[in-house]
Amino acid sequence: MNLHLQHLYELAQRPTRRIVGLMSGTSLDGLDVALCTISGSGPGTQVTLEQFATIPYDDELKAHIRTIFAKEQIEFETLCLLNPYIGRLHGRLVLDCLRRWNVRPDEVDLLASHGQTVYHAPKRQHGRAEFPNATLQIGDGDHVAVTTGIITLSDFRQKHVAAGGEGAPLAVYGDYFMFSKAGENRILLNMGGIANFTYLPADQDASAVFTTDTGPGNTLLDACARQFLNQPYDADGQLAASGQIDEAFLWALKDNTFFDAPFPKTTGPEVFGDGYVQNALTRSQTQTISPADRMATLVQFSADTIAQAIRRVLQPGEPYTVYMSGGGMHNPTLTRAIRAQLPKCTFGRTDELGISGDAKEAVLFAVLANECVMGSTTSFGSREGVPTVSMGKISFPG
Repeated sequence: MNLHLQHLYELAQRPTRRIVGLMSGTSLDGLDVALCTISGSGPGTQVTLEQFATIPYDDELKAHIRTIFAKEQIEFETLCLLNPYIGRLHGRLVLDCLRRWNVRPDEVDLLASHGQTVYHAPKRQHGRAEFPNATLQIGDGDHVAVTTGIITLSDFRQKHVAAGGEGAPLAVYGDYFMFSKAGENRILLNMGGIANFTYLPADQDASAVFTTDTGPGNTLLDACARQFLNQPYDADGQLAASGQIDEAFLWALKDNTFFDAPFPKTTGPEVFGDGYVQNALTRSQTQTISPADRMATLVQFSADTIAQAIRRVLQPGEPYTVYMSGGGMHNPTLTRAIRAQLPKCTFGRTDELGISGDAKEAVLFAVLANECVMGSTTSFGSREGVPTVSMGKISFPG
């Protein structure tokens, strides 16, 4: 038997596994690295977050990625070159973290690499009848595995697409295993570049659990900050707090059929990018509004569409707790605007549940890798967009 296959077989028999989860999102901030100890699988999954770090990307790498990110037309050679380059870079960043944490690579059982999304094209978005849902992440798993010497699972989203899903959001699987609690209706709200939430009913019925994108989270806010502040984001929402909401601009931003589409649904910067904002400014004849008013309106746009989506799952008389994660939870202007529209919900962060809100997405992929090697399949019913699948392609280091 191949020694790596034998190792995987032995891992599945162990009570715990040490797994590094990696996440690099659409905000292009950097690489999240989470070192986890995981026991059990499925609803019996238990996760301890040992270490976590975010390693920022330098401006040159961000610029390279943006030349191919969420664009219909790109230089194909750049895509081809970045695929192995990012895989090797992620591998080196993992090794740097392990050295800092005094952990040897041979003390890590598995590495779960999300890669870098460069294009997301669900069928409802691309509209081409002959083609299925599609999504593309680069940072090849073989390069991660060879660089680190650790068995790597990657390309998680492809199985989801192959089984009829849109390739996102994947949080439904990890959120249900890690955070579902009998007796409490929970909403796990993640505000990255695109915002999404997972609904976890108090009766823990897996067939009622689902995850959906809501629309923009930070992606338009960060673009505005880069344009007017020359900063990667609006720290503490200060620029937004100093501005006034322009109702005409806000109406134009909300004028999109995505927001009325049924759950679950996904989207990305391919739709909600700079062109979307410019189109809304033109249609509302608000091109001359101040940067502060533009940011204030974009924050309200994210808040309104997040709150609107969450209200669709709330049942009258039922209590709900919203646990926030992702970069948006650090923006008080955004979170205040969301709270104001959901006054009957209790708000907290996933930190209160034992997993840092900043680390949650990286931990999710560690859990998905654990399921691929250790788990059986948990049925989430027969709903479109939530296939019952095990995800992750396995790359051996040699």
